[in-house]
Amino acid sequence: MLPVVIVGGLHADARRAAVDRLLAEVPGSVVLHHDLATATAGTVVRTIRDATGILDAGEAPLVNDCACCALREDLVPELRRLADAGEARLAVVELWDSVEPKAMAEVVTSGGLTVTGVVTAVDPALLLPYLGNGDDLAERGLAAAATDQRTVADTFARQLEYAPVLALVESEDADDEDRELLAQLHPTARQVLIGHADLAGAVLAGFDVEAAAAAQHPACALLPAEADAHGVSTLVWHRRRPFHPERLYEALEDLTCAAARSRGRFWLADKPDTLLHWDAAGGALCVESAGPWLASLPDAAWEMVPPVRRAAAALDWHPEHGDCCQHLVFTSPGLDRDGLEQLLESCLLTDAEYAAGRDAWKRLPPAFDTLLEV
Repeated sequence: MLPVVIVGGLHADARRAAVDRLLAEVPGSVVLHHDLATATAGTVVRTIRDATGILDAGEAPLVNDCACCALREDLVPELRRLADAGEARLAVVELWDSVEPKAMAEVVTSGGLTVTGVVTAVDPALLLPYLGNGDDLAERGLAAAATDQRTVADTFARQLEYAPVLALVESEDADDEDRELLAQLHPTARQVLIGHADLAGAVLAGFDVEAAAAAQHPACALLPAEADAHGVSTLVWHRRRPFHPERLYEALEDLTCAAARSRGRFWLADKPDTLLHWDAAGGALCVESAGPWLASLPDAAWEMVPPVRRAAAALDWHPEHGDCCQHLVFTSPGLDRDGLEQLLESCLLTDAEYAAGRDAWKRLPPAFDTLLEV
């Protein structure tokens, strides 16, 4: 089988440097790239190149007026063609700027091909500017479809946190704070300095698509741990008591702007059976339902739940509330840890509200219904 490595990231210069390095390190490797910038003309331009230059070029028509859909439809057939030709030793898929590696890794794997590595290329000096950029992708000409409502910040955060390997370019403008922020945002990632380490060895080590998806799922996400160094802090806030919906809703703006990046899972008193996902970057917050807590499911339904989620719930089980909890993580330079903790605590049910029980909780004003489109 032809091994496939996926290289992504909004830092285009860093991404190209990582791709060129792989071409140099692995003789016989080729790069497949779909340029979604041409979507306004109704097509996506596909190029295949090796270390000497472009070997082939073509176009793929848009699918349902969606450039990213065209990429999905065209990617696997092209990789299969390369595999059948038997001339390439490694296929490097260089993603277009705003395309997220998770979706493409799953597309390639479902097509019967083997993804051996996923890399996000990063310029450390651009880390905070991109993570703090709340512009819509459409405003920057980076939307992958007409309906694309993502922002620069949340897209970059997901690109960064999904990849087990981060390929870094040397930057004179990067300082210890930048490097510490990167380490705290994705502490389990293997960082490889392009040109100073074996990038090919890192990306050919193997990749588990299911495990990577589980590490991003809000029910069992592998979230960062407490940290504080070089002016950067990570606060892990873990509580059992549910949030009062109105008080939390009123505090959302302050909580969202308190950190460069925050994420995790939480529960509301008026929706005690629903696991809610918190995902914030660039001053913008996404809150959505991630399905039921395991504690709200009948025993028979547990057999249909992936083992990794059952294991995560077991580690966090409470005799009264099961896996229902608040588990939020905030990472940022200059984080006001004490102020943030006080604000979060003020949003929880008071002793009297908590003692009233679930029936009373469910009668609290449903402040999040509009946000959750209930």
